[in-house]
Amino acid sequence: MSPTTLPAGLEHGHVTFLGAGPGDPGLLTLRAVEALANADVLVAEHEVLDVVRVHARHGVAEVHTDTGPSGDSAGSSSNPGPGTGAPQLTVVDGASTTAALPAVRDAAHLVMEAARGGRRVVRAVSGDPGLDTYAAEEMLACAAAGVPFEVVPGVAAAVGVPAYAGVPLRDAQGADVRFVDARTASDRCWTEVGASDGTVVVSTTLDAVGAAAGELVSAGRKPDTPMTVTVAGTTTRQRTWTATLGTIAQTLKQAKVLPSPEGGRPVIAVVGERSAAAQRDQLSWFESKPLFGWRVLVPRTKEQAASLSDQLRSYGAVPHEVPTIAVEPPRTPQQMERAVKGLVTGRYEWIAFTSVNAVKAVREKFEEYGLDARAFAGIKVAAVGEQTAKALIAFGVKPDLVPSGEQSAAGLLEDWPPYDPVFDPIDRVFLPRADIATETLVAGLIELGWEVDDVTAYRTVRASPPPAETREAIKGGGFDAVLFTSSSTVRNLVGIAGKPHNVTVIACIGPATAKTAEEHGLRVDVMAPEPSVHKLAEALAEFGMRRRAAAVEAGDPVTRPSERRPGARRRRSTT
Repeated sequence: MSPTTLPAGLEHGHVTFLGAGPGDPGLLTLRAVEALANADVLVAEHEVLDVVRVHARHGVAEVHTDTGPSGDSAGSSSNPGPGTGAPQLTVVDGASTTAALPAVRDAAHLVMEAARGGRRVVRAVSGDPGLDTYAAEEMLACAAAGVPFEVVPGVAAAVGVPAYAGVPLRDAQGADVRFVDARTASDRCWTEVGASDGTVVVSTTLDAVGAAAGELVSAGRKPDTPMTVTVAGTTTRQRTWTATLGTIAQTLKQAKVLPSPEGGRPVIAVVGERSAAAQRDQLSWFESKPLFGWRVLVPRTKEQAASLSDQLRSYGAVPHEVPTIAVEPPRTPQQMERAVKGLVTGRYEWIAFTSVNAVKAVREKFEEYGLDARAFAGIKVAAVGEQTAKALIAFGVKPDLVPSGEQSAAGLLEDWPPYDPVFDPIDRVFLPRADIATETLVAGLIELGWEVDDVTAYRTVRASPPPAETREAIKGGGFDAVLFTSSSTVRNLVGIAGKPHNVTVIACIGPATAKTAEEHGLRVDVMAPEPSVHKLAEALAEFGMRRRAAAVEAGDPVTRPSERRPGARRRRSTT
């Protein structure tokens, strides 16, 4: 068949062979993200799908190849050959509907089937497609079938993992670098790398590291040659051991790494004089992050926690959002309707937003009446803090007043001007807020001479309990830390999920929240220097950094709080 002749049913189909990198979704290229956003079908193994699906569009279909670990030729390679069984096609839209694809003989036929009917297919592989053992065969199959395809390179595990482990492969002397897949390497290959004095990057499995080290020693490398071994590279599960070719097996045994149910997991080992432990001590930037690998519970919705979770990830943490409140419309909407109409007809001089939810409630009411941000013309707008201000800007409204100091009702009052009948033609403020909000702002505005329409814009109710697995982790010490951003988050989390275990680090946004936590029997370890969720995250990171430094200084292994002995008592922090 001519490559320009398309089989029936494959017209305009297109396949993108995409390198998903070694595991960190942040290593995907801009072109990879663009291809994923336009894909109709994703074809990959489960672990690779976990990396790429975050950038896929809503409603994309997934084809799970289920062939075991994947990788590149300098890492672990998948074998999408015969015997894989019938893969499953799942629509990622929250539904549970799953339809089995017709049985296929190999991944190439699977990709052809996914592209049928003109669909845009992304065939994602770990590492780089050019180093994947079977990607070339699938590309040839596309060419033979006349299916257009492109290749989007990715970061190879053999290069990306050492970079994240703090192990440079080359220095100013420009040492030779060799890459070896220990599972397929011939005796001749071992002999060649053994005769070289350059750096060797070995892709192997956790249970075969000792054997690979032995092969290199037998081939001529000295037993005291430095060696680093990294598992789960570029992810927050990454762990690296430093030893020599002669001691690596004993080092892993002492660390209770082998034998292990996970012994077959792919690892990257770097061998060579220039990958010495002294260098890694200075260059280990990833695993030395202050909250590396910490599971941090964030009692907020995904929307509320988005920027906070991003900040925690930058410290190496794994955030887990658990909503503790749900937002519902007010029981009597007439008050809110009158206030919005009064806003349009010039009843108010100011409108003050005390939360992102208040902005959302007003915006939804605007949309119900066919209004937009232009309705705020001539009205001064105040926001209680940065996050509320961002929500207003997203609505098309730039607030006139944001607290210059403390981001709270008290901070807003410090900057709020008193009513002046000469300069203020109207003396009324529209205050849309929650049904359980405090009276601080209302009382303060009245004291400044303003009339206040205090309107219930939304109700806050306790959220449904999280899944049983999450509840067990909270009570059993499965989380390393929990961030409490208000007294209500303390009460609601304890109410729907139980009290956090005593090994869990408790971080509170301010004194009032800390007092509520202590009233519930929790010992507070960290408190933000000012009432800001971002300052709270910073304070937790500083706590983690001090904890790590203390362990290193004492010569103890660096562990997470959840790795302490069950029932271990925590001492009160002076933070």
